[in-house]
Amino acid sequence: MTRRILVVDDERDMRVLLQRIISQETAHEAVVEADPFKAIERLKTDSFDMVITDLKMPKMDGIQLLEEMKKIDPTVSVVVMTAYATVETAVEAIRKGAYDYISKPFRRQRIVMMIDKVMEWQQMVGENRALRKALADKNTLPAMIGTTPVMKDIYERIRQVAPTMATILITGDSGTGKELVARAIHENSLRSDKKFITVNCTAIPEHVMESELFGHVKGAFTDAWKDKKGLVEAAHKGTLFLDEIGDMKPSMQTKLLRLLQEGEYKPVGSEVTRKADLRFVTATHHDLKADIEKKRFREDLYYRLNVIRIDLPPLKERREDIPLLSHHFLQKYARLNGKDISYITPTAQEALVTQPFPGNVRELENYIERGVIFCQGDALTLQDLSLDSDQVSFFTDMENDIFQLAFKEAKEAMIHLFHRQYICTLLAGSSGNISKAAEKAGIQRQYLHRLMKESGINARAYREDVT
Repeated sequence: MTRRILVVDDERDMRVLLQRIISQETAHEAVVEADPFKAIERLKTDSFDMVITDLKMPKMDGIQLLEEMKKIDPTVSVVVMTAYATVETAVEAIRKGAYDYISKPFRRQRIVMMIDKVMEWQQMVGENRALRKALADKNTLPAMIGTTPVMKDIYERIRQVAPTMATILITGDSGTGKELVARAIHENSLRSDKKFITVNCTAIPEHVMESELFGHVKGAFTDAWKDKKGLVEAAHKGTLFLDEIGDMKPSMQTKLLRLLQEGEYKPVGSEVTRKADLRFVTATHHDLKADIEKKRFREDLYYRLNVIRIDLPPLKERREDIPLLSHHFLQKYARLNGKDISYITPTAQEALVTQPFPGNVRELENYIERGVIFCQGDALTLQDLSLDSDQVSFFTDMENDIFQLAFKEAKEAMIHLFHRQYICTLLAGSSGNISKAAEKAGIQRQYLHRLMKESGINARAYREDVT
C-alpha cells in the first residue's frame, strides 16, 4: 500500500537523497519541502502518513516544526534527523511526540528500516481505529484492544454467538481478559438492557456459595435474620457470568447443573422451587478435561457449559498488540493520576514487547500503572517501568517473521535487534553511565558509543536525574 511521506530539510542534497531512497527502495511517495513554514501549510491542506524532518534549520528547528505538526494532525508520525552533536536534543524531540530519530550520517538501509517500522505502526493503529469504529457501530466489544488475526477471529466469534442463547465457556490464562469477553457477549446480546452479574467462584467461600447464588429464607441458618435475594434472582432476564468455574466445589456443581438443565433452583431453607431465565457465560483458566479425569469436575456439567467455547491466547502469542495496549493503559492511568504523559519511548516500548508476561494483559497493565506513578516527565521511559532486567531477553519468543527473510537480511535484522537490546540492558544496569556500561561489556567506550549511535540509543534516558 502506497503511503505519503513529507521530507523537510533546508539542504537540497539531503532532500534529493531522501526522495531518491523513498522512491527507489520503498513503495511510498515522497514530497519534499525546504521551508518549514511551507511544510506546515502543506500539512493543513494535504494528508501525510509520515514526516521526516531535519532538526537544525534556519527558519524553524525540527522540534518547533514537530509541535506545530502535531497540533494539525496528532496521528502523523514524525522522525527527526540529527547530527551526532545534537542527539540530546533529538531525545527531547521524542519527549515532544516524535516517533524516533535518525543520526546523520546514516546508511540507506537505516532509513528504509525506519520507514517500514513507522508504516507498520501506522497500519496497526489504523486497523485498530477502524475496528473500534466498526464495533462501536454495532454496539460491540467494549474496551477490547487488538488487531492481530487471533483477536479478529475472537471478535467475529463474539458477534456470531452474542445474539443467541447458547451457554458459553471462555478459557484462557489468568489476565487474558475473560471478563471483558463475557461483558462484550452480554452487551451485544438481546439481554443487553438487563443486568450482567459476575460471580467469582474462587473468592466466595464454599459454605456461603449456595446462599450467595440462590439466596436464602429467614431462619435457614444461624445468621439468616431475613430473606436474602441470591445472584441468580438478581440476574433474572440478564446474564450470569460464573468466573473461574473450575474452582467451584463438586457439591455446588450438582446444584448448578440442575439450574442449567431445568432453569430451576431453591433458596437455602426453602421448599419452593423458583424459575430463572438466564444467559450463562462461564470462564476458567483450568484444563477442565484434566479436572474431569481427576474427579474434580463433573463431566455432565462440562458438556452443559461447553456449548460454545472461546479460547483467549496468552499475551506472548499476540505481541503485536502490546504497543496498542500499552498506549491505552498509558492514557487511562495518566488521566486517573492527573499526569501529562503522552508517549512511551521506543526503548521502553521495545522492552515491553519482549517481556514474557506470565500475567498477560493484567501484568502489562500493572507495569504501565506503576510506570505512570513514578514517571516525572512527559514520556514513559524504561527506567519508569522498572522491568525485571533478567526478563528483558534477546531470545524471548523470537518472532517467526525473521525466518521468512533471506539469510543476509535476517542476519542484519538480528544483529540490529541484539545491539539494541544488549546495549539498552547495559545502560539500564549502569544508570546511563557509558564508561561503566563499556567496562561491563568488556569493550572500549568509543566502540560502545559508536554502537549506540548506529542503533539510535541515548544514555540520557537511563540516568536517574532525567525528568
